[in-house]
Amino acid sequence: MEKKKCIFLDRDGTINKEVDYLYKVEDFEFIDGANEAIKLFNGLGYLVIVVTNQSGIARNYYTEDDLKNLHIHIDKLLERISAKIDSYYYCPHHQTKGIGKYKVKCLCRKPELEMFLRAKKDFNIDFENSIIIGDKISDVEAGVRLGMKSVLVKSGHGAKEEKKLYGKISIFNNLLDFAKTLKK
Repeated sequence: MEKKKCIFLDRDGTINKEVDYLYKVEDFEFIDGANEAIKLFNGLGYLVIVVTNQSGIARNYYTEDDLKNLHIHIDKLLERISAKIDSYYYCPHHQTKGIGKYKVKCLCRKPELEMFLRAKKDFNIDFENSIIIGDKISDVEAGVRLGMKSVLVKSGHGAKEEKKLYGKISIFNNLLDFAKTLKK
C-alpha cells in the first residue's frame, strides 16, 4: 500500500478566525483564503487532516456533538468550492481545567503525538513527506518531533508565537500564502 503525503492543519487561528471556544456554526469564519488554500492542497495530492485541541469540551462549554456539527458545517462550506478535509482528529481533554472524564493527562493533546499517530495508521501517512501548519508552537512542535516540515502561520496567535520559535520552522502570513509557495 502506497504511503500518502498529508497536510496536517490546526483549526482555530489557522483555518478559521480565532474565537474563544468556537463551536457555534454562526461564529465560524474562514481566515481569508484558507478555504482556497485547502483546495490547493487537495489539488497537489495531499490528504488534508485537521488536528485540533478542544479543551472547551473538557471545560463543559460545549459537547463533542457540537464540535462534530461545526465540522460538518465546515465540510459543507468547502464542498461549495470543490475542496475537502479528509478527516478531523481532536483532543477533548485538559489536565487541569477538565471536568469528569475529560480531566486527564492524555497523549493526544498537542504537542503530544497521538492524534498524528492515529492518522498515520488510519491513512498510511508518510511523515517525511508531510507538513504540519498551525498558529502555535504546540502545533508545530509535534511535527518537528515526527520529522515533518513544520510551518507557523501568523494568523491567530502566530504573530506572538513567532518570537518563541526555534529549529527548522517556516513562517508565513497565513495558509494561502504557504499554499501558493507550495504550488510553485
